[in-house]
Amino acid sequence: MPGFAGTRQVPPPVNEPVRTYAPDSPERAALKKRLDEMADERADIPLVVGGEEIRTGDLAQAVMPHDHRHVLADYHRARAEDVERAIRAARDARREWGNWSFEDRAAVFLRAAELLSTTWRQTLNAATMLGQSKTAHQAEIDAACELIDFLRFNVHFAQELLAEQPKSDHTMWNQLDYRPLEGFVYAITPFNFTAIAGNLPTSPALMGNTVIWKPAATAMLSAHYVMKLLTEAGLPPGVINFLPGDPVTISNALLSHEDLAGVHFTGSTAVFNSMWETIGRNMGRYRGYPRIVGETGGKDFILAHPSADPAALSVGIVRGGFEYQGQKCSAASRVYVPKSLWPEVKERCVEMMKAIKVGDVRDFRNFMGAVIDRKAFDKISGYLADARDNATIVHGGTADDKTGYFVHPTLVESRHPEYRLLCEEIFGPVVTVSVYDDAKWEQTLSLVDRTSPYALTGAVFARDRAVVTQAMFVLRNAAGNFYVNDKPTGAVVGQQPFGGARARRGRTTRRARSSISCDG
Repeated sequence: MPGFAGTRQVPPPVNEPVRTYAPDSPERAALKKRLDEMADERADIPLVVGGEEIRTGDLAQAVMPHDHRHVLADYHRARAEDVERAIRAARDARREWGNWSFEDRAAVFLRAAELLSTTWRQTLNAATMLGQSKTAHQAEIDAACELIDFLRFNVHFAQELLAEQPKSDHTMWNQLDYRPLEGFVYAITPFNFTAIAGNLPTSPALMGNTVIWKPAATAMLSAHYVMKLLTEAGLPPGVINFLPGDPVTISNALLSHEDLAGVHFTGSTAVFNSMWETIGRNMGRYRGYPRIVGETGGKDFILAHPSADPAALSVGIVRGGFEYQGQKCSAASRVYVPKSLWPEVKERCVEMMKAIKVGDVRDFRNFMGAVIDRKAFDKISGYLADARDNATIVHGGTADDKTGYFVHPTLVESRHPEYRLLCEEIFGPVVTVSVYDDAKWEQTLSLVDRTSPYALTGAVFARDRAVVTQAMFVLRNAAGNFYVNDKPTGAVVGQQPFGGARARRGRTTRRARSSISCDG
């Protein structure tokens, strides 16, 4: 083989610009056209194992959450023999893929980013809108921009990692080899972010690993197109094996296999705890210790000081709590407001909430779509019923599943700071407020710190800088992403590292790290 000279540098990553989809814009017309085309199709989604499409005939349906009688796709579910075949395919592909140069592997994912930023953009946006009920803006910042950023920044960060080498001197030349794990990585992805669904299997693959990917059943259409995008970008067969199907069947086989080398997970706390326990029981089976990386739930706070700007606070509550129907692990869910500000903040929030339109995301005037499925609708409806009996519903509180799984934005005022809606993860458009005496700021800081088992995101609103510094100190372990005078959502790849900690009471622990974002 010919030799190559020179040290190659990947292109410097830049965050993908967010398109506005303004009326009469070309991107709006292109997205509308793709939405119409995709809504008229009924996709047939196969497994992809070793580069081969497999149709098992064991079918399930993917529907529009905002029009649940509209079937978008039939997807084939993996059988036990398909899981074994995927394990073999990953093992076979690893021999070559793990020995490719980093530059050659990186080129695949940079090509995928370029395709997504151009010809594939509206396909993945439309699939996310229809299958996960995201508005055009929410789909754009997720399925397009964030996934493009993941693909590009991952390559950049990987090159920085590979550049780290040990010291040497004239008597020896020490060299560090970054080799892939010995076995497969099991990637389990959620419904709420197409970007995460793309990132969890591709980030380990970039480093030479081979992956078995189980996508969420409620995000099957966008996951299908992510897999097709990667194939078009030149991903070799068997590097990522796409396995829709029953999570119990798939996980039981993969988590007990001797070649399990890693788990890359985003989803529910209960599922991740169960997986961790299964891996612990099976430790004697594995060739090595599986690397386990997981990101689960959140019960994210907004805390306002009496010096807070009521207008900024109100916008933070409404946008942080109701964008994408509150189905973000970073969504604002519990809010603490001083008595002196509450009347104005309540009035401003209600005024904005009255203007929120809920409905089919193909109508670009709608700010919210539907929650993801029947299970989510029933769970959230149960919390609304509890609020009617045990708290005060300030605005909203209604839900309708006749056409789609619609839950209207709801603001609840609780008389008790330890009321369950202030403590439990709801994962829907329900924000609960605890009103505190202005003089009890320090007690409220302590309350915020101890209330939730999670410590993912949080926001403090205050114009008193000394108070902000105090809150950053007291709440240092209460949030991984800590926002000042801004909503607790919207971390941008390469700007705010996303993660948190805690999750006591039997819940899983997040990566412990912090970042701070300030607005004003």
